This record gives sequence, C-alpha cells and structure tokens, in this order.
Amino acid sequence: MSSALEKAFSLIEHLAQNPHGSSVSSLSEALGQPASGIHRSLKMLEELGYVRQLDQGKHYSLTIKLSALGLSYLGGLGLNDVTQPLLDHLASQTEELIRMAILDGESLVWVGVSQGTKSGLKYDPSSEQGQTAHLASSASGIALLATMSDEDAIARVMKQGMSREGQGADAPMTVKQLLETLAVTRTRGYSINSNSFLDGMSAMARVIFDPITGKPFGTVSIAGPAVRLTAERMAGFEQLLEATALELSEASRASNYFKHLES
Repeated sequence: MSSALEKAFSLIEHLAQNPHGSSVSSLSEALGQPASGIHRSLKMLEELGYVRQLDQGKHYSLTIKLSALGLSYLGGLGLNDVTQPLLDHLASQTEELIRMAILDGESLVWVGVSQGTKSGLKYDPSSEQGQTAHLASSASGIALLATMSDEDAIARVMKQGMSREGQGADAPMTVKQLLETLAVTRTRGYSINSNSFLDGMSAMARVIFDPITGKPFGTVSIAGPAVRLTAERMAGFEQLLEATALELSEASRASNYFKHLES
C-alpha cells in the first residue's frame, strides 16, 4: 500500500469518528503527520467528493458519499434485510439498545442497531456504528474472545491493545484480569459487564455462530445505562438474547454476505 493511500485512509477513519469535523492541526496531532501533508490529502479527498470544508476551511468533515457507498454495499448483500427485524424485536422486548457486530477479518465491526428506549435515560452510540469494537472492554469483544483459547485471545487483544481512550474504570487492565473474565464468560455462556466499555454503561452479549460451519461470525448485544440495566435485569434477558442469537444464525443463510464468508 502506498504511503499516500495509507494517509488518505487514516484521515477517512479519523474523520468518521469525528462527524462534526476536525481541523488540520488536530488531524496532524492525532495522526502524527505533518500539517502540510494532511492538507494535501484533504484536498485530494475533497476533489474526489469524500471530504468537505466547514466554517470557511477551518475544519473538514466527511461528506455523505462514503456512507452512501457503505449503505449501498450492505443493501446489495441483503444484510440488513434479514437481521434488522430480529434486532428490532429484541429491542422492543428489552427496551434497551441492541447491536449486532460481525467479524471482518480479525476485526469485530458494529453493523446493526436498534434502540428500544423511546424516552428517558438511554445509551445512543450513533458514532460507533461501522467502527471496530474494542475486544477487551466491550461485552461483544469479551463474548467473542471467550470462544478462543487463552493464547489466541491474548494475542488478539495485544494486537489491538488492552486499553483504549475513554474506557470504563472496571475494564480488564491486565492479562490476569482478562483471563478471569473469559473463564467466567465461558462458564456462563454469554458476557456481561458494567463500567467497562464506558463508565455508567452495562452490556451483555452472545456470539452468533455460522449454522453450517459452527464458527463464530458475530455477536448480538444488549446495552443501556448501568443504573437501569442491572445484573438482575440482564439475567432476565438471558433467554431472549440466546433466542435472538440463534435466530440471527439461521437468518444468515439468506444473506449473500454470510455466503461469501463461507466460501
């Protein structure tokens, strides 16, 4: 991959996490690249229609073009058609946030969401859609890691990083803590955490397995404010979450995306 292409994609990825725009100086600091090079890459992306200037050029943000391409791609695969009704049903049953993540290589990416809370306190991570889940701190990541051997799980976490900026105070911070969490998760059959991915948030997640190969291809999770989504309430959602994971597994037979994964 050329240096110019690497820089362009690093800019796109950073801007995708900052939808309100970023200045050249902040991009330079965050990406460790000279401001002059950042500016050249931004102008190239602007000419191609992927980036636009805000407030007379002081900040830059992504245009809708990239999102439109992503939605077109997912629509062509039929991914949302077969999974969204199931996510919506679980959201209506739990009145919490439901998310689905799928494996893309070694990355676990959030691709589906349904908000069950219509009013009051709610967790609404719109900026995280399409982003890679942090394995060590997210319920989805822990659920996936628990399907691996300890050695493979540690290697995957070390490659991504044990910690991330903004994670909760109770996230695993050492290999020992991570392995203890994985052991409990394997025994339970699904992951739960609180104040781990974010302070004040609780979540639980189950792995979705390919109905043909039996290999994990994604996760489905329930998340919400910790003051409402307590351990007792999550225990009450166990069967609903398990049923949805099984339904998503069967529904994957109808999506071109999952047929591609099997090939």
